[in-house]
Amino acid sequence: MSGESVDGVAIGAVDGVLRIRLDRPARKNALDVAAIDRVVGALESAAVDDALRVVVLSGTGDDFCAGADWVATNAAGAPRPRTGSIQRRTPVQAHRVIALLVELQLPVVCRVQGWAAGLGCQLALAADFTVAADTSRFWEPFLRRGFSPDSGATWLLPRLVGVARAKELLLLGRELSGADAAAWGLIHRAVPDEQLDATVDELVAELAAAPTVALGLTKRCIHRALESGLTAAMEAEANALELSSRTGDFQEGLAAFRESRAPDFEGR
Repeated sequence: MSGESVDGVAIGAVDGVLRIRLDRPARKNALDVAAIDRVVGALESAAVDDALRVVVLSGTGDDFCAGADWVATNAAGAPRPRTGSIQRRTPVQAHRVIALLVELQLPVVCRVQGWAAGLGCQLALAADFTVAADTSRFWEPFLRRGFSPDSGATWLLPRLVGVARAKELLLLGRELSGADAAAWGLIHRAVPDEQLDATVDELVAELAAAPTVALGLTKRCIHRALESGLTAAMEAEANALELSSRTGDFQEGLAAFRESRAPDFEGR
């Protein structure tokens, strides 16, 4: 992949790392329909690309993502959509992005600077590891705009921070700094602004060197366990163990243990 920006999204893969960069800085990287479609396509391709080991989400300029671009969607002079348009389109656009981030059997790292609002906030919450600048801002502005949340907000937030804090964020529209988001357990980590790139790069390198198949299966088990009982969760673990124990990385892990050295996993 070239990394060229098309429809406001730059996509490129190097050394097993797929980088998806939202590239509409003049609109605070708000996502219009074309940009969402491009991100969906990249994630669907990543799901079946054996060369990939990590996905990184980021944004150009001062902000990560200000959410869905309602200005573009509701441009003056545009024909009024048919009744039910939101209900028909959202599942295959904004909602599809969130589902793919959660279901993808690759680790997803999200780099947040500036605003992560609405859909942008949900992208950060759906990633496996979100690293944010201390001064970044997480915000769910839905009710302030007179409509109810979407893009998985009501599913993600209670699981990450509990019902009481989810209500504070969604019903009262409280903004959180990156530092507060980390303290609440909303994201993986917040760091001083000048350390953001180095911290993300270090984490990406660690994940790219991990046993990719076992990591992806473990991620899948964690999400499945949120919706199941203990017996079903352990059955899923047994299935994942059966698959991961057949990988080259498993053999490398055993050899490294026997030889008292660090493993050199190849993601196979």
